[in-house]
Amino acid sequence: MKRLLRVLALRDDLSRALIATMFFGAAGGIVMSILNNYLSDVHQLDASARGWLEFPRELPGFLIMFIAGAMLTVMRETRMASIAMIFTGLGGLGLAWFSPDVTWLVVWVMVWSLGDHVIFAVEGPIGLKLAKKGGEGRRLGHFGGFRNLGQITGVGVIYLLSKWIGPRYDVFFSLMAVAALMAGVLYATLKVGRGDQRSRRMVFRKKYSIFYVISALFGIRKQIFFAFGTWVLVSLHEVPVSTIALLYFIAATLGVIFRPLLGDIIDWLGERVVLAADEILLLIICMAYAFAGDLFAPNVALYVLYGAYVFDSLLFALRIARTTYLKKIAEDPSHITPTISMGITIDHVVAMSLPVLSGYIWEAFGFRWVFVLAGAIALAGFFVCLQIKVPKDEDTMIPGAASSVR
Repeated sequence: MKRLLRVLALRDDLSRALIATMFFGAAGGIVMSILNNYLSDVHQLDASARGWLEFPRELPGFLIMFIAGAMLTVMRETRMASIAMIFTGLGGLGLAWFSPDVTWLVVWVMVWSLGDHVIFAVEGPIGLKLAKKGGEGRRLGHFGGFRNLGQITGVGVIYLLSKWIGPRYDVFFSLMAVAALMAGVLYATLKVGRGDQRSRRMVFRKKYSIFYVISALFGIRKQIFFAFGTWVLVSLHEVPVSTIALLYFIAATLGVIFRPLLGDIIDWLGERVVLAADEILLLIICMAYAFAGDLFAPNVALYVLYGAYVFDSLLFALRIARTTYLKKIAEDPSHITPTISMGITIDHVVAMSLPVLSGYIWEAFGFRWVFVLAGAIALAGFFVCLQIKVPKDEDTMIPGAASSVR
């Protein structure tokens, strides 16, 4: 925490970028804490309709390599981040005030989602430009910590307001829009990246194949965690919403402390070790979800699942190792953002298809087989990550991939 506060003291691009990330995190925290209740209370969606809404919500992520590629031909990453936050804010205002029916709901969800996916494509490259050589993981860890700090703030504000004024979704989404627009203003003031070579519209290289595979693996773990990890708690153990919110709050709070530390670990041990270890830890988490009820007494099993939920949430911070790995193997700095966009698209190919297959497996064979399959994929991912190789000599690294920071 002290290290994060010292970083804030810098009066330059770094401090503005970190504060922008905190506002972005606050907007995301607000959405995470109210969206499902909003869909149920205001639009009366049932479980089936809620599932189908994931398709238009994830569609911008599937198309992001084309969207980001087109934007990169006319603007740098910081301007893209600013525009992304404008879209996120407009989506929030639309959900607050201009969603009289499901059709408009889908429109504004897609606008919000477009902003969210564009920012995820460029936040890593912005962080790399603000990092020193050899400290890329630490810098991206700082950004993750500030995002978590923003999420805690957003969730906390919603919790207090809901106690005071009740479920006023118009107010909540308006606050989300304000946070997103504040982030957009701050991103627009950043000077980093001016004069850099323009990124290419699309990049697909055999050299980056392991990065693409790792992106697909992340899409699998994301869907297992968000959709089915939580569903085990809710449907099988009848864990109430308040407890899920508390677990999310605990994970976000721990993330403020541990994300910078995990960034240091990436710089210290390297991406090969960290990403391989992540897959083994994910395998253990999957086995906990699958068999905790068989191995432990009911009360103990529930706390094991709580621990798995929080621990898996923390491990999401290790996704920055994908970005630092790509930076080290990229043939040219202009390849980084479009290749990350390609990775997000690959991620979303999985994200848009896996829930249907996993839901069928759950219904046909039982919930355990969903996590056994996920565990098998994690084990395969371990051997994929062992194939990672990065240049050891700094002279072999691409020029200009990271700027020195005062």
